[in-house]
Amino acid sequence: MDDVTAPPVRAPRPAVSRRSALLGLAAVGAIAAVDVGGFLCAAGTLDADALTPARLTDRFEEVAGHHDGFRRNHAKGVSATGYFTATGAGSAVSTASVFRIGRIPVTGRFSLSGGNPSTPDAAATVRGLGLAFDLPDGEQWRTAMINTPVFPDRTPDGFYERLLASKADPATGKPDPDRMAAFLSRRPETAAAMNLIRQHPWTSGFDNSTYYGLNAFLCTNDTGVTVPVRWTLVPEEPARSPGLPGRDYLFDTLTATVSRRPLRWRMLLTIGQPGDRTDDATRPWPPTRQVLDVGTVIIDAVRTEAPHNARDLNFDPLILPTGIAPSDDPLLSARSAVYTESFTRRSGEPKTPALVDVDGVRDDR
Repeated sequence: MDDVTAPPVRAPRPAVSRRSALLGLAAVGAIAAVDVGGFLCAAGTLDADALTPARLTDRFEEVAGHHDGFRRNHAKGVSATGYFTATGAGSAVSTASVFRIGRIPVTGRFSLSGGNPSTPDAAATVRGLGLAFDLPDGEQWRTAMINTPVFPDRTPDGFYERLLASKADPATGKPDPDRMAAFLSRRPETAAAMNLIRQHPWTSGFDNSTYYGLNAFLCTNDTGVTVPVRWTLVPEEPARSPGLPGRDYLFDTLTATVSRRPLRWRMLLTIGQPGDRTDDATRPWPPTRQVLDVGTVIIDAVRTEAPHNARDLNFDPLILPTGIAPSDDPLLSARSAVYTESFTRRSGEPKTPALVDVDGVRDDR
C-alpha cells in the first residue's frame, strides 16, 4: 500500500554490463551512506577494538562536519506534537497499551538525513519521522522511521564499509564510483536494496510521505502468542506537485499545511509468517502478508526545536512498551548504541541556532 500512483511505463532499456549496473548503483549508495545512515554497531557483531559507537559517530562528523548541539544524523529538523487514536485492532497481536481503543499524546520530529543542519532541502534526500508515544503508567514507545521501503545494509559492519566507500575523493569532492561499485560487488544484498530504493517513487513533501519502521519487532498478545511485525505510516494527504525549490521548502510546506489543518497517517502493522526474515532490513516481506490498521497518527502543530520538545528526545528504537519486543535484527542494538552516543555528545555542547523557521520564529536552541 503506497501513497503515490504507479510510475509510468518506460521503453525497454539496452542491456548493461554487471559493472555498469554497479556503477549506477554506486551513485545511490554514496547518497544513502549519509542519507539513511545511523543504524550501527550491534554489541558483539564486530571487533570492539576495531569498531565502537564512538568511532562510528566520529565517522558521521568526518562526513558532515562537526555541528555543536545537533544530532550527528538527521540534524536538520523541526518538532511536532499531536496524538494517536487506536482502532483496537492491534490488541489482537499485542498487549501494548498503545493499541487499546483511545487517544495517546505524541511528540514527533520531521527531519532530513545527513549531519549538516544548514543543508538545503532536496527532493531526493531521505525524510525521517520520529515519534514518542506517552503511554499510561509512565511507559513510552519511541520509533524512528524513514521514507524508504528497505534499509541498504543487513549488518552494522556492512553499513560501516559503505560509509567508508562513500567518502569523498579529495581530488573531486565526490565519492569514487569505482570504490562504491567494488563494495557493492561484495555486498549483493546492499545492491539489491539499492535497486528497490532507486525504484521507489518520491512524493512532494513530508506530509504525503509513507514512513517505514524498516526493522522487525515481536508482538505478544494476551494469550502469549508472539508474531513478528513491521509498522508503516501511510499518509491521508494526497499527492501534489512539488513546491518551488528553496533552502527550506520542504519544511516551509509542512509548516504551512499544518497551520491550515492537521495531518493524518494510518498506522499499519504487517504480520510476518514463518520463514520471513526478521534479521534483514534489506528485504521486504511479501505483499500478501496480513495487514492490520491499528490507528491514526494526527500531527496538529509544528514547532522550532526548543528546550523540552523533540530537540531533547532520543528516538531510541529499543524504548518499547510491554507487548512489543526487539527481534533478532542486529541493526536495532546498533541504532540504539549510536543514538545514545550522539545524544550524549550533543547534550554537553552549546546549543546553536537552527536554520529552519516556523511561522517566522527561528529556533532558539
